[in-house]
Amino acid sequence: MMKTYIKNATIFYLLSRNALKITLQGRMGVIFFLLGKIIRVLFIFAFLALVFNRTRLVKGYNFEQILVFFLTFNIIDTLGQILYRQVYRFRPLVVSGGFDMVLLKPIHPFIRILLGGVDFLDVLLVIPYFFVTFFIFAKMEISSFHMFLYLLLIINSMVMVTGFHISILALGIATTEVDHTIMIYRDLSAMGRFPMNIYKEPVRGFFTYIIPVSLMMNVPAQAILGLATPWFILFSLLISLGLLCLSLLFWDYALKRYQSWGG
Repeated sequence: MMKTYIKNATIFYLLSRNALKITLQGRMGVIFFLLGKIIRVLFIFAFLALVFNRTRLVKGYNFEQILVFFLTFNIIDTLGQILYRQVYRFRPLVVSGGFDMVLLKPIHPFIRILLGGVDFLDVLLVIPYFFVTFFIFAKMEISSFHMFLYLLLIINSMVMVTGFHISILALGIATTEVDHTIMIYRDLSAMGRFPMNIYKEPVRGFFTYIIPVSLMMNVPAQAILGLATPWFILFSLLISLGLLCLSLLFWDYALKRYQSWGG
């Protein structure tokens, strides 16, 4: 078992190193990409500052609390893009028939198609997100227990993110459609950028119990602000486990019915 883990870790390291080399080939593209991301985040910060310059509270949340939700969303979303960027490149592999060669290799295909293209550009962005978030926590005098709970729920959210990406891979096997699906996921998950309480029913219920965007993006921030009950936190943990299990079942179902799409 340990040898398997070491082998998979070595392969992951080699794939990540190759991904970094590919990224650094277009240095001007790297600069403009990072600049665009930074400008987008700054515009959102400016928008929030403008809103709270005119009103102290939005649906009962003050400026610092809204920032915690926004930064938590960015941490979870960026971590997903760092780890699972290869999902965005999965469709050409299926259409060309190259996925056959992935299945024939003596490693789990997730090493190649899920984790095989770490995005190091987003690593440069997630570090400031963490820094600013914990700076705000320091000002709010967050307890050690709530900090531990926050980190635990960030991991729980990443389990949900993993489940969604595995489901997208399975759908790509079944239909060869990945590009639009991953963008739909990105658009839906962006609903969790701010507290789900700002939306009216049935939108709020739909993105909590049907598509658990609220559980994935909002619960860590709610927990550290003392706004989430223990039962709701437990519910979030159970939903993440259920989502991961369902995504793996969907993966097995798609894989058993896979036929090479390549010529």
